[in-house]
Amino acid sequence: GSGHSHPPSLLNPSPPPSPLRPAPPATPAMAWRLPPLAVLLLLVAAAVSPLSSAVRPVSDAHRSVAAELFAASPDDLETTYEAVRTFKILGVQRDKGLDGKACKLAAHTPSSSSSPAKDLFHAVKIAGVLGCGVDAGVYDDVASRLKAVIKDTNSLLEFYYSVGGLLSLKEQGHSVVLSDADSTFHAIKALSQSDGRWRYDTNSAESSTFAAGIALEALAGVVSLSDAEVDPSMIGVVKNDIVKLFGTIKSYDDGTFYFDEKYVDGSEYKGPITTSASVVRGVTSFANVVSGKLNIPGEKILGLAKFFLGIGLPGSAKDCFNQIESLSLLENNRIFVPLILSLPSKVLSLTSKDQLKVEVTTVFGSAAPPLRVNLVQVLGSDSKVITTDSKELQFDLDNNVHYLDITPLKIDVGKYSLVFEITLQDSEHETVYTTGGRNTEAVVVTGLIKVDKAEIGISENDAGSAESVEKLDLLKDTKVSLSANHLQKLRLSFQLSTPLGRTFKPHQVFLKLKHESKVEHLFVVPGSARQFKIVLDFLGLVEKFYYLSGTYDLELSVGDASMENSFLRALGQLDLDLPEAPEKAPRPPAQAVDPLAKFRPQKEIEHIFRVPEKRPPQEVSLAFTGLTLLPFIGFLIGLMRLGVNLKNFPSLPGPAAFASLFHAGIGAVLLLYVLFWVKLDLFTTLKYLSFLVVFLVFVGHRTLSHLSNTAAKQKTA
Repeated sequence: GSGHSHPPSLLNPSPPPSPLRPAPPATPAMAWRLPPLAVLLLLVAAAVSPLSSAVRPVSDAHRSVAAELFAASPDDLETTYEAVRTFKILGVQRDKGLDGKACKLAAHTPSSSSSPAKDLFHAVKIAGVLGCGVDAGVYDDVASRLKAVIKDTNSLLEFYYSVGGLLSLKEQGHSVVLSDADSTFHAIKALSQSDGRWRYDTNSAESSTFAAGIALEALAGVVSLSDAEVDPSMIGVVKNDIVKLFGTIKSYDDGTFYFDEKYVDGSEYKGPITTSASVVRGVTSFANVVSGKLNIPGEKILGLAKFFLGIGLPGSAKDCFNQIESLSLLENNRIFVPLILSLPSKVLSLTSKDQLKVEVTTVFGSAAPPLRVNLVQVLGSDSKVITTDSKELQFDLDNNVHYLDITPLKIDVGKYSLVFEITLQDSEHETVYTTGGRNTEAVVVTGLIKVDKAEIGISENDAGSAESVEKLDLLKDTKVSLSANHLQKLRLSFQLSTPLGRTFKPHQVFLKLKHESKVEHLFVVPGSARQFKIVLDFLGLVEKFYYLSGTYDLELSVGDASMENSFLRALGQLDLDLPEAPEKAPRPPAQAVDPLAKFRPQKEIEHIFRVPEKRPPQEVSLAFTGLTLLPFIGFLIGLMRLGVNLKNFPSLPGPAAFASLFHAGIGAVLLLYVLFWVKLDLFTTLKYLSFLVVFLVFVGHRTLSHLSNTAAKQKTA
């Protein structure tokens, strides 16, 4: 991605693809399945992809990625050390609380008697990076334990962690001396192999490039801790081993060098980033403690720097640590300090008259010593030599950049390889810095492409005899309206030329016909000399068009990474009349359904309600309403004829109250009936009625009991 360049898989024993290698371009088969705009973007991206992974010095982008990768506070010592070490190199400010937690972790480890040498190594390293306050007595105990490990072990890793821990104690101001340095040096050297690799212990059958790196770092620590000079002959033997080790280094054609681990098994294999970082740590550490210069070619040191810079922005915390620490060691070493040539911009516009700008810095972007940069050769995309006239670039001291006007070079649009030669002005610097001699950088020169003599028409035969030919301006919105049948042909032609009047062949020239049913057909427009021309014989395309007659939208796409005025232009419409499809003719493919379509605004639903039925006149409605009152009037008349009276209504206060409540309850029931008719639903009415019934049963029973007792007393009297 993103952007981010990812290291090769650790599970692949074969040499990984270079981080600088471009992705494969789009194939013609892909072009037939993708929409033209997607193909345009894909091809332009493929053309520019070799430039996107350009080697550039460490920048703020690396700091941001490091802060992101180490954002979570690690709980293990190794990851904590890698985080604090990376942040210190990059100058990234950490939260003081996290530093306090790291110091607490580093202080707790030495106090545990069961802590192995590896944990003691990382704990002391953390304390050294952060300046944690550790009691001198604790360090005395750590030194004793690490010396005991050195005395009893035959494991390369145990030597590495023990010697490294003691050296870190010494660098923090603690008095540490390795009295038996010669025997320790010989014990580590005994694990070396004839090819410059090392074994992990005396029982290991296979040698390892990664182990060679940690062995050299351990030997450098032994030399630093020794209270006497280590046997010079043994130092010479190790120097020779380093030469053999660099004889196994792998490389790419662009001058990138890296070390890869020989595959042993899944648990021991290290990837090229980890392996190369181990060798860089070991070799630079050993070079810093021995006299004389290691016999390592400067271009290999520069190639290792290009390898680590070519990773770009790493995708894991481990790769980030290995990349940044390796580059920091290459930035200051006694072998050669690599100087990186880089281009701030690898796309140059003829229209804007851009200048060619070149920066020469260290891997961390520090200024280089006085030097000259010459453009000695320009190669075309086919490796054809464009010019061999050497031109020296001017130097802008304020911006620390070398520049050259490209107009006098008479180069046209396209992709070029520029060959630069760097020469140090001071001969004494040649033993300190390495420039790699000649450096090749790929650039893309862009410009406005002239589009003219564009025509579109319908013809009857191959000879031409066009019925209708229309001129087109492909750089503007021009629409045509054509009609044809299956016996006719569609012709489209136009010319493309560069700003210098040369033939221009873009990466993509496609003509698309899109039927009103959304079925699309894509055709590559072939070019010869300056002219691009396509003839669509509809008689031979009826099956490809699925015998679909109707309106087709015409669309032309022309695109290239060097073409500043690439376009995707709608040409107009074609009304095509094709014969009826036979019974066994191929059917159009089903069109893909957009999964997001259901979330988009839906079509408005239009509905007309039924016209209401005609109502009767108001007088008739009122008359029938009056008829509904007749039963009630009859009820009142019946009461009058029966002579209803209140003679039996109780006279005593208590029974009179119950009788009144009883009649009120009956009235409430009648009112509930009315409310049911005009407002309430059945369930609500039944709910209220249930309460009224219980009430009526109670008061009615009391009222009827009183009337019964009164009647019984009257009979007795």
